[in-house]
Amino acid sequence: MIRGLFRFIFATLRLFVRTLDFVVRGLFYALLVFAVGMVVAFFFRPEPEIPAGSALLLRPGGAIVEQAVFDQPLDLLASGGTPAGQNVLADLLEAVRLAKDDARISALVIETDPLLAGGFSKLGELRAAILDFKASGKPVLARGERFTQGQYYLATAADEVHLSPDGFVLLTGLSRYGAYFKDALDKLGMKMHVFRVGEYKSFSEPFTRNDMSDEDRAASRDLLDGVWAMLRDDIAAARKLAPEAIDAHVNNYRDALAATGGDGALAARNAGLVDHFSTRDEWRARLLERVGTKSHNGDPRVVDVDHYLAVARSKQPQHGEQVAVLVAQGAIVDGSEPAGAVGGDTFAELIRAVREDDQIRALVLRIDSPGGSASASEVIRRELELTRKAGKPVIASMSSVAASGGYWIASGADEIWAAPATLTGSIGIFAMFPEFSEPLQRLGIHIDGVATAPLAGALDPRRPLSPAAAEAMQLSIEHGYRRFLDVVGKARDMKPAEVDTVARGRVWLGSAARELGLVDQTGGLEAAVAAAAKRAGLENYDVVRPEPGQSLQERLLRKLTGFAGQFGVELPQLAPSPLLRLLAEVEAPAAALLQWNDPQHQYMHCLCEAP
Repeated sequence: MIRGLFRFIFATLRLFVRTLDFVVRGLFYALLVFAVGMVVAFFFRPEPEIPAGSALLLRPGGAIVEQAVFDQPLDLLASGGTPAGQNVLADLLEAVRLAKDDARISALVIETDPLLAGGFSKLGELRAAILDFKASGKPVLARGERFTQGQYYLATAADEVHLSPDGFVLLTGLSRYGAYFKDALDKLGMKMHVFRVGEYKSFSEPFTRNDMSDEDRAASRDLLDGVWAMLRDDIAAARKLAPEAIDAHVNNYRDALAATGGDGALAARNAGLVDHFSTRDEWRARLLERVGTKSHNGDPRVVDVDHYLAVARSKQPQHGEQVAVLVAQGAIVDGSEPAGAVGGDTFAELIRAVREDDQIRALVLRIDSPGGSASASEVIRRELELTRKAGKPVIASMSSVAASGGYWIASGADEIWAAPATLTGSIGIFAMFPEFSEPLQRLGIHIDGVATAPLAGALDPRRPLSPAAAEAMQLSIEHGYRRFLDVVGKARDMKPAEVDTVARGRVWLGSAARELGLVDQTGGLEAAVAAAAKRAGLENYDVVRPEPGQSLQERLLRKLTGFAGQFGVELPQLAPSPLLRLLAEVEAPAAALLQWNDPQHQYMHCLCEAP
């Protein structure tokens, strides 16, 4: 009833706003397509060029993601091929890898100011690619007006780190705080019945407690300490500092600022965190000094990632045999879903298509998901198992988070790869049932009726949950947990009792998961692709990335934006409609609720976000 009400309200709002927005955007895009066609027609160059001595500019704006998610097909055109605020990690990695051996590319330039989020595991993969680029002998330069923790972690891969004289480097350490609602629910008279197995399965705790449990506190402390140690050691090694010096700066930042009269930039340089101060004009002059100038306008000779990839890919030979990368990003839910959520039916269809395509010889499952529906997770795992039985290797590659249901689907692979900072495990299961009987009684609403059996109407949230129904749900959850242990045990060649010792809902870092036998190798996406190709006996191959079905409109717009990028034509970006932004903000909490659609109401979801 509640789900239906939410769906009706937001469906009506969405239809009205999207109709209005579509009319306005349609006029804009019609003119834009005509203009782009005219530009390409008049300025078409059969051989697009990247001038010799150019620098690759790495300036990711917004978040680094595994898969771009478009709210509307026409957003493809408005964003120039990738949605504003989203940078696909695989594209960034490919650009840096190709540039390493490209004689036309003489340097790499990193500008971190637009970067907002990415998760340290993704940043770590990109940073490793930059370090590999630097090992070729080509210089790497980085600058920021100021550096947040993630921005600075990426920038430390450079030979030179520049900071604005008015900037700062904000290293804060890591934290995890959450809101707990037990007292609020009690005041409202609402009850949240929770059924779970695993003392570390903390997803439901915000609804049943007012504080963090001892188990969750201990596990969270271990995770944060582990990730911080990786970050601190990487930064210290890059800056040629002792790890203890980084800890001292973080723990005594107030004193460092006091010593410089509040000058954050000077405090950073005194701590050895940056090499140079540079204003924007001084940074431009430095780039001109290192990479030269474009002949037609005097700007530094730099090429952005989109343009570089469009040109570089157009020259890549086609090998015929392929390795497919399927991205499982977002919550795992039942049914069909577009990119941005992992629909059990949608993803199963993608896997079957890969299995039946003779050109595709191996599959890499790239997972960035905290889990979700137990039913949908099993549908996906079974399709992976069938793909292996058909003779095609399957490698699971974990991104920032591959926990709970995300780990369940990974167990369908031949090998599991994870980044050292990946959050994984959380092997456990739970269910939650809300009860609104008391609030209704306070309003003078009484529920009464008849039933033919004790469990008939037992799961009506307007009525108190009976002990028999509660016991039945707990028994079902315990059975689901045993099933989880069995699935993992068979996949990892472990006894259920052995799996239980590292399960109980506990989340592990990828590095720890490897030691515990839950992960085979630590490494990034490109290493996992290479492992899949090796298992398939491939030396020369193409990497393809199938996505949920695209409309003709989407495919045409992707072709257009790719063509424009190849020839250096920059498409203007149209900001999202304010009405749509407002609707998204209002709709988000309800949308999260509506994703819970497992037919058995059993969930494998981790309350974990990548730091």
